Amino acid sequence: MKLKSQLNQSIKEAFLKAGIEDIPMSVSEATKPDFGDYQFNGAMALSKKLGKNPREIATQIINHLDFTGIIEKAEIAGPGFINLWLNPLWLATQCQIALEDERLGVSIREEPIKVVVDYSGPNMAKQMHVGHLRSTIIGDTLANLLTFLGDEVIRQNHIGDWGTQFGMLIAYLEMKNEDASVDLSDLEQFYKDAKTYFDADASFANKAREYVVKIQSGDAHCLALWQKFIDISLGHCEEVYEKLGVNLTRNDVRAESFYNDALPQIVSALNSKGMLQESDGAQCVFLEENEIPVIVQKGDGGYLYATTDLAALKYRSETLGVKRISYVVDARQAEHFNQVFQVAKKANFVTEDVHLEHIGFGMMMDKSGRPFKTRDGGVVKLIDLLDEAVMKAKETINNIDEYSQEEIENLAKTIGIGAVKYADLSMNRESNYIFNWDNMLSFDGNTSLYLQYAYARIQSIFRKYNASIEGEIVITDALEHRLAVMLLRFEDVLQRTANMATPHQLTTYLYELATLFMRFYEQNPILKEDVDAQIRVSRLQLANLTAKTIKQGLSILGIQVVDKL
Repeated sequence: MKLKSQLNQSIKEAFLKAGIEDIPMSVSEATKPDFGDYQFNGAMALSKKLGKNPREIATQIINHLDFTGIIEKAEIAGPGFINLWLNPLWLATQCQIALEDERLGVSIREEPIKVVVDYSGPNMAKQMHVGHLRSTIIGDTLANLLTFLGDEVIRQNHIGDWGTQFGMLIAYLEMKNEDASVDLSDLEQFYKDAKTYFDADASFANKAREYVVKIQSGDAHCLALWQKFIDISLGHCEEVYEKLGVNLTRNDVRAESFYNDALPQIVSALNSKGMLQESDGAQCVFLEENEIPVIVQKGDGGYLYATTDLAALKYRSETLGVKRISYVVDARQAEHFNQVFQVAKKANFVTEDVHLEHIGFGMMMDKSGRPFKTRDGGVVKLIDLLDEAVMKAKETINNIDEYSQEEIENLAKTIGIGAVKYADLSMNRESNYIFNWDNMLSFDGNTSLYLQYAYARIQSIFRKYNASIEGEIVITDALEHRLAVMLLRFEDVLQRTANMATPHQLTTYLYELATLFMRFYEQNPILKEDVDAQIRVSRLQLANLTAKTIKQGLSILGIQVVDKL
C-alpha cells in the first residue's frame, strides 16, 4: 500500500479540477494527531507563482477534493497547510486486504532493476572481528529488502585473496615444513608468526614476494596451497554467517583474484582514453578538485585496490547488467569510492544510468567512546561476541523451567543474535554508536527484544482466544484509526528505507508500531466478556496484521520472532 502516492494522486486531481497544473507534491506524515493523518503544504509553495494567498489556494484544493474515497476530512491550518484525515471505512478495507495478502499489501516494483550489494569483505587468513559486523548486517538487510521489493539482487562478498600476505604464508609454511590443514585459530597465529619473519628477515620477505609472483603466474603447487588458506578462512566466515543469520554463501564470493586478468585491460583502456598521466613512475588518473591522484599501476607494474574496484565496476555494469551498485564499506573509505566512481563514469566503464553508491557507516564504540576492543586491547573476534550475546540472552528468558534445553538454546540464539543486529541497525548508519549489553537486551525501549515481546504477546492473545477469526475490520475509535494508518504505512517505509539505504528508518517504524499496539492493547480490550463480538474480531484482525507486519519487518532485518517469552 503506497499510502502517500494515493494521497498525492487525490491532491493532484483536486489541483487539476481547480485549473492548476504545476503541482508541488509534498504530502507528509502528520506529526501530531490534531494535525490529521497527513499534511500538505504545497499551497505555500504556489502562493508567489500564482499571486494568491496560500489559504486561498488551500481553500480551492479542499473545494475540489474527493471525499468519497481515501480522504474523509480536510482542514486548513496556519498560513496554508492542509490537514488530511483518512476515511475509516477505506482504512478498514485496506487493512483487510493487507491481512489477506501474503505480502501484507506491499507491491512488487513495477520496474525492478538488477542490483549488486557488495558487503562483509572479511580478511583472509584471519578471523572475522567486530569491525566486520556493520558491513555484514547492513549489507544483508539492504539485500533482503531490495529482494522483497522485487529487485534482482546479486550479493557479492569482495575478499582480498591476492597479495603479498599469501606469498608470506606459503614461504613460512615451507620454512616450517608444516601441513596447511590447520584450523583458523592456528592459521591466525600462523599469520602473525609469518608476518614477524617478513618484517625482520629481508631474505624471507624476498622469498615471499617470489611466491606471490608464482601464484599470479599460475604455479600449480603454490596455487594449491593458496587455495587451502582461502578454504580454511571461508569456512570460518561461513560459521559466522550461519550464527549471524546472514544470507552470504561461498557462491557469493567475488575475490580480488576474480578480476586479476582484467587489470591490464583497465590500465590499457584508461590510457587509450587519454586519462593516464605518469607520476613518479606510477600510472595515475588526475581528477578535478583532487590533489591526490588515483593510482592504477605502480612503478614496479603492480596494481592497487582502485584498479581492482574499477575492474569490478566494469564487470558489474557490462557483464552483469546492473543498474545499482551499493558498496557497504565503512565511512573512512568515502574518498576512495568517490574517486573510483568518478573515474569509472568518466571512462564509461559504467553507463550513466547506473547508480553508484558508497553506503558508509560509523564505528562501534565501547562505553568510554573508544573503538570496541578486548580488555587487553586486542580486536574482539566476531564469533566470540555472538557467543557472548547468546549466553547473556539466556538470562532474559522468563520461566526458564517451562522450556527444554534445546528450546532454551534456540530461544537464546534468537534473542541474542537479534539483539546484536537490531542494536546496530537501529542507529543511523553514518554515526558511531556505543555497544551496550544492558541496553540491547532490554524489554524497554527500541530493542529487538521489545519487538519480539510485542509479537509474543499477540500470539498469547490468539492462544487464549483459541478459535477461528472470521469477520471484517471496523474502525471504531481514534486509537484504532491511528493503528490502521500506521499499518498501512509499511510499504512507504520500506521504499524509503531501500532508496536511502537507511535501515534505522525501518527499525524506528517497527518500534513505533509496537508501541502504538501496546497502547491499543491496554486501552481497547479484546478478550473481555463485555466486548461486542464484531469489535472483538476486528481487534483480533488488527492485532494479527500488527504481528505479521512486525514479523515481516524483522525478517527483512534478518531477525526472527518468538511465539512465547
